[in-house]
Amino acid sequence: MRSCGADLLRCTRKGMRRDLVEALTAASNAPGTALANAALVIASIEYPRLDPEPYIAQLDGMGAAAADFIRKRTEETGDTSTLACVRALNSYLFQEQRFSGSERYEDPRNSCLNEVLDHRSGIPITLSLVYMEIARRAGLHIDGINFPGHFLVRCPDVGKRATSGLLIDPFHAGALLSEHDCRVLLQKHVGSEIAFSKSLLAPATRKEIIVRMLLNLKRIYVHMRSFPQARTVTELLVALTPSALSELRDRGLLAYHLNDVTGALRDLQTYLKLSSMSEMDKEAREEHDQIWEHVKTLRRRVAALN
Repeated sequence: MRSCGADLLRCTRKGMRRDLVEALTAASNAPGTALANAALVIASIEYPRLDPEPYIAQLDGMGAAAADFIRKRTEETGDTSTLACVRALNSYLFQEQRFSGSERYEDPRNSCLNEVLDHRSGIPITLSLVYMEIARRAGLHIDGINFPGHFLVRCPDVGKRATSGLLIDPFHAGALLSEHDCRVLLQKHVGSEIAFSKSLLAPATRKEIIVRMLLNLKRIYVHMRSFPQARTVTELLVALTPSALSELRDRGLLAYHLNDVTGALRDLQTYLKLSSMSEMDKEAREEHDQIWEHVKTLRRRVAALN
């Protein structure tokens, strides 16, 4: 017999996941391009009592200070070009504020905006998010770039192609990159798995950026075997990308690991039904068969309880 305490904990976690889904959906669909609110919702998985307001206020203050810094620098030099503004912003963020890249990719705290602002250190995507948010407040338009293996940003040329402009690497103190640099970066992070194409440098939507943050965090939590947190992340991914069968599958598998028989059966049976409607290669068929075995095990457990 299951304990009342276990049932209460499961209901509490379910309610928290529902609240997070609602909050992230609202932040993702809000007018404009702001990312900070969504990032702080994601950070609350690691920090359930996180108050986002002080961090939004901190970004607002830094944005105003950055605008003043850029104005003074351009007045001193007489150079108001996009390049001069970006260099001034880099000086403010990486010299004045001392933001820097952290190699601790497997630490979930480096994926949390509050931690990045507190400690001035983060992984490529969270540092890029800080860069974009402060730049936007300072009057500079910066796009995110979902570059494989290493998130980048761009300050676009007004009125030109979406893939033109200054390519910037916030993880390396705002280094300006050429196309050749990007080719080298791609080889370093993914090898020959992905061929370089200029399409890899296309601007990312807000939703694409949020999904990438969630995927990073899910991978970290699964690696740590922090399955409750991984399940919460997957819940958010299912809400944002409902057509992604892989997320439905993963939510079911995480429920299976957490002994949530009802949740696991619901998701895995739905996954099996939907995935069987498309062509499957050998690897997909083997995975399908494995999950079918999980479903049969779950059905036997349900039958034993009746």
